Amino acid sequence: MLVVEFDVSVEVLQRGYEEDEKWFSCIFCKGAFQKGEVFQVGERLFDAKKKMELHIIDEHQSVFHALLSLDKKYTGLSEVQKEMLFLFYEGHEDKEVVKRSSANSVSTIRQHRFKLREKERQAAVFLAIMKNLNSNDDYIDVHKGATQVDERYAITADETEKVLATYFKDGLDGKVSTIPSKEKRKLILLNHIVKRFDQETQYTEKEMNEILKGVHEDFVSLRRYLIEYGYFDRANDGSQYWRK
Repeated sequence: MLVVEFDVSVEVLQRGYEEDEKWFSCIFCKGAFQKGEVFQVGERLFDAKKKMELHIIDEHQSVFHALLSLDKKYTGLSEVQKEMLFLFYEGHEDKEVVKRSSANSVSTIRQHRFKLREKERQAAVFLAIMKNLNSNDDYIDVHKGATQVDERYAITADETEKVLATYFKDGLDGKVSTIPSKEKRKLILLNHIVKRFDQETQYTEKEMNEILKGVHEDFVSLRRYLIEYGYFDRANDGSQYWRK
């Protein structure tokens, strides 16, 4: 049975994969394709994004099928509702659905269609309610150097505490075993490690590296992220780095 990590947006669920600066990653399995690579399928060549779209078809039939196969605790759908949705997806008329399903009349099929549309409307209202509820959360201020402020930066104090506890298992002054791939978690990590640098000090690349080695052995990636996400700026020749 497929299991999806549901801390992703509705848009990601709809397309079936996540995207970060390096990878396209399937949310239904461990399939991932690196940006910049070219993949041969038969006699044709595809970029990583198209390869991911083909992967979802080859491995999961479609995003619709993959989502529909999830456990009821994720979908909230009964087996009968799943059966109806599958037949509706295939484009069958109500009379044909009766023949192919456990329903015994066209009126029953129409009732199912009505209830599913009602469920859709209720889901939309519930999402709106939750978005308004979350708007009252205690959000962390976005750092001033942020290059593109979007939903990734909607970070609450509670989220920060949980993520840091997960990654800094030996204490907040220690190291992490892995650098998060998910954007929001990565930002939470960067928000924390940037505090290890003084606001008024200019650092050489070597000094930057030494401090970042205390966070993770891949200090090169961490240094790059600090620049890319606008926490740090540097001289054109890379000789000096400083907090924005």
